[in-house]
Amino acid sequence: MVASLKPLFAAIDSVKDEQDLKTDVTSKLGEHFAANRSGIFFFDQFPQLDPNLRKILKVALSIERNPLARYLTERHAPVHEGLVTSPKVWKMICPRPDHWHVMAGPIVVRGQLVGSVGCTRDKSMPAFDTQNLADLSGICLHLSIWAATKRSHSVSAGKSSSPSGKIKLLTARELQIVELVALGRTNAEIGQELWITENSVKQALKRMFRKLEVSSRAEMVAQLSIRFG
Repeated sequence: MVASLKPLFAAIDSVKDEQDLKTDVTSKLGEHFAANRSGIFFFDQFPQLDPNLRKILKVALSIERNPLARYLTERHAPVHEGLVTSPKVWKMICPRPDHWHVMAGPIVVRGQLVGSVGCTRDKSMPAFDTQNLADLSGICLHLSIWAATKRSHSVSAGKSSSPSGKIKLLTARELQIVELVALGRTNAEIGQELWITENSVKQALKRMFRKLEVSSRAEMVAQLSIRFG
């Protein structure tokens, strides 16, 4: 039976800032994926880290050295080591026994990769699979929306633009799509629920992005102040 993501979504929604996010959500992330290590990283916080840890992360996240980091940077999509390299090559890239299996996902705000989510398993544990990637995709979308909301509020404090005014720009069908995006549904899943084609969903999202002057799903949901239950 696939474990529900609702406890993780609720944990993300309940924290106040990025530090609390890492403190309160990381353990739940590890439990959900049965990982021996897990973490949530925001790249603009690296200068505040311990110099030794900052040096390790800089090497680990190098797109020249790490194919997972390159995949995240180029595709903004979750990935595990089995998708981008062989076990033999991965062992040379990352010889740590507690990083035998690694999975990572992006945190994206306004089309920019601002952070990542990572989980690792040791050699005695099973590799991450497609269900793990699907779950991580939903979690990363939720984290991206959370981060976009928090950063948008800090930047636009005092501005008069209201969510209610933005919502009026959208049709009833477009609002249905927003709600399903906020629940982590893929374009294909949205199409199935609304009885329209996946391409129709893609075209609708493009129109909605133009109306709202946003560049990503996370920014769209954050701007409309859609919250998850």
